[in-house]
Amino acid sequence: MNEEWNIGTREAEPGNRRRRMGLFLVCAGLVLLAVMVSGILLDGAAAETDFSRKNLAPGAGHLFGTDWMGRDMLARTLAGLSLSIRIGVLTAAVSAAVALVLGTVSAVGGRKADAVISWCIDLVMGIPHILLVMLISLAFGKGVAGVTAGVALSHWASLARVIRGEILQLRQAPYILTAQKLGVSRMRIAVRHMFPHVFPQFLTGLILLFPHAILHESGVTFLGFGLPPEQPAIGVILSESMQYLTTGKWWLALFPGLSLVLVVVLFAMAGERVRKLTDPASFHE
Repeated sequence: MNEEWNIGTREAEPGNRRRRMGLFLVCAGLVLLAVMVSGILLDGAAAETDFSRKNLAPGAGHLFGTDWMGRDMLARTLAGLSLSIRIGVLTAAVSAAVALVLGTVSAVGGRKADAVISWCIDLVMGIPHILLVMLISLAFGKGVAGVTAGVALSHWASLARVIRGEILQLRQAPYILTAQKLGVSRMRIAVRHMFPHVFPQFLTGLILLFPHAILHESGVTFLGFGLPPEQPAIGVILSESMQYLTTGKWWLALFPGLSLVLVVVLFAMAGERVRKLTDPASFHE
């Protein structure tokens, strides 16, 4: 009887783990959505100045304190995180779509297409991301459009290489070879047979692109190559707070920086859960 109970427990454990992972993903999505919506609603409050309350330490009235212009740091932090999440979602979606298209074309488009796309992948991966983002951002005129273009056009290469490798292996599958012999077009094979196979890798790569996009957007903005100073972005907040740290205004950098790290970690943990949910081999590890 004990042996039967142990077998039942082992069989139920994967299901319980899957439910816990799904619950975590739902909670993480709700938290990120709440941050994004609250930041949009507090966008006006983030820019509101009141010199009668400047440089207030964190307290009951202002949980994150105020800055040198009397702006509420909680409102500015939420507005900055909301902007970073929106830019991260947009750029990650564009990067993942570019990676899917180029990775598929590289694998099924013939030797010339594979050579050209592989060369582009090596070129993009050979340049440091932060430098490439800055160059593209400058080329597009900086601002929101420049940062979005810079992040979106510099983060597709790794995922494209993964998708290309998966499809190259899949090309030797018996049902793919059979479809080719029956005269099915390459595009139809790619859409009907190959894309469902690489969708788990695509979805995981899409989610894991979010933290990279957010960090690089904040990084180039912090260095002055991204969003303008009047924009309540995390990079702008951290950059402006550096000159006040020596005067004891520690809260100006601590809370925005810590909030950024927590959002990035939450995205990374969500991506890891999605990877385990979509990959049975890793799920049972």
